[in-house]
Parts: sequence; structure tokens; C-alpha cells
Amino acid sequence: MTPSIKLCSGAEAVKKFKRAGWIVDRQKGSHTMMVKSDYQYTLSIPLQRELGIGILKKLIRQAGLSVDEFNRL
Repeated sequence: MTPSIKLCSGAEAVKKFKRAGWIVDRQKGSHTMMVKSDYQYTLSIPLQRELGIGILKKLIRQAGLSVDEFNRL
């Protein structure tokens, strides 16, 4: 059984990705852009009260994390 994603706000997601080694590169409007050296993706995280499950899954996959790893951050 795959673990379920714990929903969180955009600000909480930014904190979790920082713990995983991502760095805030810039902010444009309501989105925070995060980068990681030698990584092909730039994470674009909307700063909403609660991120939808689809956007969280996409961000976790692009960051190279598992759902369980993300939940533990």
C-alpha cells in the first residue's frame, strides 16, 4: 500500500523542500521558485493555504522524493 500524502500549505511545502536541500531562488507573484544544484527541475510552488494532491504529487516526483520521505520532512 502506498502512503498517502499529508496535505500542506505552500509555505509548509517550501520549508519541507528546504530541509531536503532545495534553495529558494526567487519569488514571482504567488509562486516561489526553488532550485537544487545539478538538478534539472525548478520547483514552482504556489503559496496557497492548501496545495492540492495533484500539485503535491508532481512537486514530490520532480524533487526526486518519495511520498514517505516528503511526509517525514
